[in-house]
Amino acid sequence: MIIFKNITFRGLMGFAGHHLVWLTAWDLSVAALYYYTEFRAFTIPWIPLSVIGTAVAFYVGFKNNQAYDRSWEARKIWGAIVNSSRAWGTMVKHFVSSEFAENSLPNDQVEKLKRRIINRHIAWVYTLRSQLLTSTSWEHITLRGHFGVYGRKMQRKFGLGLFEDEITAHNISNYLPEDERKGYSKYANIATQIIDKQSGELVALKKLNLIDDFRHMELQKILTDLYIHQGMAERIKKTPLPRQYANVSFIFICLFIFMLPFGMISEFARIGDWAIWLSVPFVVIVGWIYVIMELVGDYSENPFEGLANDVPMFSLCRTIEIDLLQMMGEEKTPKPVEPKQGILM
Repeated sequence: MIIFKNITFRGLMGFAGHHLVWLTAWDLSVAALYYYTEFRAFTIPWIPLSVIGTAVAFYVGFKNNQAYDRSWEARKIWGAIVNSSRAWGTMVKHFVSSEFAENSLPNDQVEKLKRRIINRHIAWVYTLRSQLLTSTSWEHITLRGHFGVYGRKMQRKFGLGLFEDEITAHNISNYLPEDERKGYSKYANIATQIIDKQSGELVALKKLNLIDDFRHMELQKILTDLYIHQGMAERIKKTPLPRQYANVSFIFICLFIFMLPFGMISEFARIGDWAIWLSVPFVVIVGWIYVIMELVGDYSENPFEGLANDVPMFSLCRTIEIDLLQMMGEEKTPKPVEPKQGILM
């Protein structure tokens, strides 16, 4: 997530500046063709070209709206995970007690059970984050050729790569016993199995009379909510923006940029032959605006990709971790995740 109030000119150039090279080369080529040859007899009337440009803008605008909706929904899902995690922590802390047990368990044993449940939940949020970052075939870093190379470069310099050391240093083994971790290795969806394990833990607590029926139901309801949040996040991750919108807009923009010089240069040529060269910067600027509109939507449609526009899952996981540990009375807790180069992951 980019946290700068304003995107700097340097940042904009880093994001889309390289597209100015081929735009300038193409427009200069058409200008030279008009200036040095008789090709100027071929022109595209400005009115149909402007109609095409308007239609493309509407199409790209629709795509960008849908991409934003996906990103905002993903952020709301993780906000719900944070809220449900806090509710889970406070319920476990205050609901689990030996007041209902005929033979009261020692307080230290009850506290140990609570910590085990809380620690398992912390492992769950980090596991879910890790699963959501698994690359899919339509994401940038898995593409072939230049697009894939550029996507991996962006992830390394302006995404997960900025926090690689910090993420690697965080060890989930601190929150799950070794035998339990090994038991999860055979499952395809480990996050799902961790919540199932939590549900089984509630059954065990009920048998020990550490929770009554009402508290059991309330705690189970939180686990159900967590399943819902997980499923909603997985739906966004595993369902791409419909390719008829994601890809066709790119084709339309390429066609528009291809035709643009033939319409605009002919308009400038009415002023004089020298004005043919004056048209180049204007054509480049118009084309570049359309390219940026396409890129903004393209890099916003996958909110769990590990790039700068992602939902800051690592920061949210750390927030949950700190909150739950402090609920259990821990004094030494990890520090909140700080943004790097204006990016929070």
